[in-house]
Amino acid sequence: MDKNRIWSSTVNPDAPEDSLEAKQPYIDNGVNAVDKTRYFSSAYQRAEAEQLWSQCWLLAGMVADIPRQGDYFLFEVAGESIIITRTDEGIKAFYNVCSHRGNRLVQEPRGRKNVFVCPFHSWSYNNKGELRSITDEQTFREPVVAHRPGLVSVNCDSHAGILFISMRDNPPPLKEAIGLPAGYLEAYNIDQMRVVRHVRSQWSANWKVGVEAFYETYHLHAVHPETRGVMADLSVQCDLYPSGASRMIVPLGAPSPRALDQLTVNEGLAAMLADVGVDASDFTGTAADVRVAIQRAKRGRAEQQGLDYSQLVDGQLSDSWATGIFPNVQIGCHAEGVFIMRFLPHESDPEKFYYDTMTLIMPVDDQQRGAPAWMGIPEGTDLSGTTRPDCELYGEGEEEDADLGLVLSQDAELLPIVQKGIRSRGFRAPLWGEQEVRLRHFNAELDRYVTAVE
Repeated sequence: MDKNRIWSSTVNPDAPEDSLEAKQPYIDNGVNAVDKTRYFSSAYQRAEAEQLWSQCWLLAGMVADIPRQGDYFLFEVAGESIIITRTDEGIKAFYNVCSHRGNRLVQEPRGRKNVFVCPFHSWSYNNKGELRSITDEQTFREPVVAHRPGLVSVNCDSHAGILFISMRDNPPPLKEAIGLPAGYLEAYNIDQMRVVRHVRSQWSANWKVGVEAFYETYHLHAVHPETRGVMADLSVQCDLYPSGASRMIVPLGAPSPRALDQLTVNEGLAAMLADVGVDASDFTGTAADVRVAIQRAKRGRAEQQGLDYSQLVDGQLSDSWATGIFPNVQIGCHAEGVFIMRFLPHESDPEKFYYDTMTLIMPVDDQQRGAPAWMGIPEGTDLSGTTRPDCELYGEGEEEDADLGLVLSQDAELLPIVQKGIRSRGFRAPLWGEQEVRLRHFNAELDRYVTAVE
């Protein structure tokens, strides 16, 4: 066997070149090993704050989360707090600090305000960031406040119903920075979806350890063996895009090539068939036929469920298009909804991060219709989309209470152990194989931002 062979898999070899499903040309990011201290160094964390988080476009939330004038939410990253609000001029973003003495203006994570009043000295600002009033203004000498110090704005833009902010003075255009092909995210109609669950839990690992764990399926057979019957983990198509973006198309509804039995419709496959209205006891095909059966069933009932799948290829009806947006996002794109993961750095400890997830689906009028089982939405969750749920917060060691499902609970248990191992004198550096090309691509882009660490 050629030791230099590049591992590659194509989910649909017949996909046209201009199709979003088509295999992308290989990008060679080399074979060099990165310095492991990036996963635990306080100096590297400080460099990230200055050179990465303040320079990139960052996924802050959803356009649908602020539908009315005056609605706002806070986005916090690397010690900064940013207000994102809808005004009569559109959506705007500002640093969450009073121009007087730097006090945080807003403490509640979301709400509705047309005027922001500082709780320290009652200076007030309208939601366009303009200064309204200075308490006892006559006691200030004119040169101090003559410039009418309003709130400092932050760049804000949206794409496919998703809001991004950038603290950079002159950031590149958002679509260019995202790096995905035109129409990629838009095809899922994310702008019509609503958040039905938002969870943030603290994990004991560096945020990059989190990103990298979700950027490959190489670990599934060992960490998540129960997926072997329903996920083709060795048939995953990995594609790399500009600006650090990447994706992996993970075929669902098909057993792993590692599984000995490739014919029996196992319990997991039967459950996936039932989820789309197909009775496994009446199903005459083998395990190899389940994925296509799922695609056909979803296509057939889309109209009656009020879902528009016209822009989606068949593979998007069955598979997970796990899509990475640099620096800290993965979106699990599915026909019925999306699962957005953000890996947010801890404010001070480089060996902790916040795993922040938002589950979005098309609003459901009929609660009995429910949501696909893969979403793992707890029973009783409001799926109507009429009320934006509060973020559920869980501290270190409370991951099980978050009810994230078996697979994510396994990851939460594993990553702190990985973090400790990275620190060991016995570990030199990560050695990435070709099933981990997304990790190398991510770190290559990271190296373009974080260059000098003291």
